[in-house]
Amino acid sequence: MNGIFVAVVGPSGAGKDTVIDYARKHLPQDGSYHFVRRVVTRKADGNAEDHDSMSQAEFLNAVQAGAFCLYWQAHGLYYGLPRSAEDALGQGAVVIANLSRRVLGQVAGRFAKSAIVHITANHDVLAQRLAARGRESPQSIAARLHRNETVETCGLPLQVIDNSGELHAAGEKFVHYLKQLRHSL
Repeated sequence: MNGIFVAVVGPSGAGKDTVIDYARKHLPQDGSYHFVRRVVTRKADGNAEDHDSMSQAEFLNAVQAGAFCLYWQAHGLYYGLPRSAEDALGQGAVVIANLSRRVLGQVAGRFAKSAIVHITANHDVLAQRLAARGRESPQSIAARLHRNETVETCGLPLQVIDNSGELHAAGEKFVHYLKQLRHSL
């Protein structure tokens, strides 16, 4: 594979999808950058992440059929990345995907060239964003905020981006980093 896989990780509410969407809008649309659309066993919500939906049974059938290059379970849901991500890597693209920290070891073992972008925000910002989603109770939000957010890099390069402030600042840092990776290929 000639491209590089960029695993975007971070706590819920850090704005991973928002920063990824910013980069999507500010990078060339020439195939140099491929933004992976995840498959999740939750209905798509226009106010949250953009993803494809499957029932749990459909997802497990897709796993058996080899439809995903990576998949995992978190928070009672299944998540998967379609094989198109590997196709884009083979064509030399920078492939960007929102992942769970739990699968970084799989990323390191599966893709020859990989990097991690950890998008974070301060606790007050995270709490406000999680509450605004309206998906969790205050107790559940508090539990999320007290989780250990250490990123085990598995030997992969790590770039940390703070998204506590204006989206433009975090988005531009992300775009700059992706361009650096592209030029390193």
